[in-house]
Amino acid sequence: MPGAGGPDVAEDSLARPRRAVDRVLAGNAWLVFAFLYLPIVVLIVYSFNDNQRVGIWTEASLRWYGEMFGNARVMDALRNSILVAIVSTAVATVLGTAAGLSMERYRYRGQRAFDGLLYLPVIIPDITMAVMLLLFFVQTFDLIFLATGIQFSRGLGTIMLAHVSFNISFVALVVRARLAGLDGALEEAAADLYANRWQAFRRVTLPLIAPGVAGGALLALTLSLDDVVIAEFVSGAGSTTLPVYVFGALRRGVTPLINAVSVLMLVGSILLVLMSLAVSRGRESSGG
Repeated sequence: MPGAGGPDVAEDSLARPRRAVDRVLAGNAWLVFAFLYLPIVVLIVYSFNDNQRVGIWTEASLRWYGEMFGNARVMDALRNSILVAIVSTAVATVLGTAAGLSMERYRYRGQRAFDGLLYLPVIIPDITMAVMLLLFFVQTFDLIFLATGIQFSRGLGTIMLAHVSFNISFVALVVRARLAGLDGALEEAAADLYANRWQAFRRVTLPLIAPGVAGGALLALTLSLDDVVIAEFVSGAGSTTLPVYVFGALRRGVTPLINAVSVLMLVGSILLVLMSLAVSRGRESSGG
């Protein structure tokens, strides 16, 4: 019969180009993933290479991980990084949460200017902020010395202050996004039940924004642990962090020890990302 199977033939003729496009897009996606993640795989594999030469594979070994944990300079840098990250994250989380609350829940004179200044560290280049902070610390310490005779120098304290200065913006951004999705009537209901502002915040607002606060804190922790440029500028003698140590060692050439240290940093970053995803999924499952 003429025309028999016409719709099926037409549908199949349209489906074949779609399948071809899907295969092309899938292949492109795999190429992108390979471009992004194959260097990481190579780094991990060669961190287990026993040979002192990075590009020559001999046999699998944990030699460089043993040397890494036995290297006093690496362990000191790791301790410095953890200390700086914990302290700066704690301070930035408190200040960033307060800033996010003030921007989202209150209206006051100069709020727009403060809003612009608050998010400035998010958009300016790291090198620009590093130079600004370096000049600020140098000039401030000189003024303190002239006024009091007390001499301050750059060290872990200046790195912590520098990390707090840019992490506040990231925490405030995450907390403010969380607050934007909350119903302000809940806080008004708490006020109607004779709760003061602190009680309403502690019993209503804070539990609701807790996932956002935790997500902002994890983001701040990750940024602090991974920072190189700013820490390099504002650090002093004996205050080298792990990323700064790796950056300095790379100037002398890549070694299998640097591969092991890089894998350690990579694992730490992945764990923080997984924790952040777990917090986000917990928020979604709880109906947040």
